[in-house]
Amino acid sequence: MKRMLLLLLAALGVLAGGAAGWAWHWWQSPLALPADGVEFTVEPGSSPRAVAQGWVQAGVPADARWLFWGFRLSGDAHRIRAGSYALVAGDSPERLLAKMVRGDETLESVRLIEGWTFGQARAALARAPGLRQTLQGLSDADVMARLGAANVPAEGRFFPDTYRYGRGVSDRVVLQQAMGAMQRKLDEAWARRAPGSPLRTPDELLTLASIVEKETGREADRGLVAGVFSNRLRIGMRLQTDPTVIYGLGERFDGNLRKVDLQTDTPFNTYTRAGLPPTPIALPGWASLQAAAQPAQTPALYFVARGDGSSEFSETLEAHNRAVNRYQR
Repeated sequence: MKRMLLLLLAALGVLAGGAAGWAWHWWQSPLALPADGVEFTVEPGSSPRAVAQGWVQAGVPADARWLFWGFRLSGDAHRIRAGSYALVAGDSPERLLAKMVRGDETLESVRLIEGWTFGQARAALARAPGLRQTLQGLSDADVMARLGAANVPAEGRFFPDTYRYGRGVSDRVVLQQAMGAMQRKLDEAWARRAPGSPLRTPDELLTLASIVEKETGREADRGLVAGVFSNRLRIGMRLQTDPTVIYGLGERFDGNLRKVDLQTDTPFNTYTRAGLPPTPIALPGWASLQAAAQPAQTPALYFVARGDGSSEFSETLEAHNRAVNRYQR
């Protein structure tokens, strides 16, 4: 009887060892994933068991109980991070856990371009892959309120850059990042502004930078363009810049700026009104913020496009008219 018990215990030991060996092999072996892999978003606060079940529901060919116990026995279950992850061919359960512990997310990206309006930026966010849409249908003012900036004009308040995000992240989060980035850049540019600048507030710097962004066709001219506008502001001369008029026309602009448009008063028409327009007209990049804060020292009060992306700068109206005749008439 005693011998039979010993034989039975030995057999159970072999079976247990074999099961443990099989489990270890499974934990380290590639999963039979679909050709396009499997993606899953771990929500904040998800339990290890819920994470295991979520992966299986997403398409991982495994028993959720095995995944859960793998997480538990590894000792890393409590280190799983929220985020969007992807499994690809060759990934094992062990690598799956490692990705979640490292926070090795599958990231998408959206790019906001210098010179875009806020409307164009919102359209890009609406097209962005994997971005959860929470702001569609809201007015710009309502969007700013959702971002904690009620009564702040939306135009120009978001730094143009490439923003990476995990799938399932909301459009509000990306805009919050872009708004924070612009505020930091604006604060830095304002702190570096040149002595004697005609700009009175950071908001004025942002507005001027947006005009410089729209008026500059060649990088080398950016500081000079800012210098011309700064000179005009300093002596009370109207800016007379077409991009502000176009912005004021909104959807009425058909691509052809007419003389009547320059003569029709709007809050953004810098031919009919002195000073800066009431808000920025576009998203300025860092180079334009720097140029507005530290414009080139120039006596020029005029410039005209040469047609090759560069501009001709003039000190007097007579010289400017000659340049207009040469390059545009």
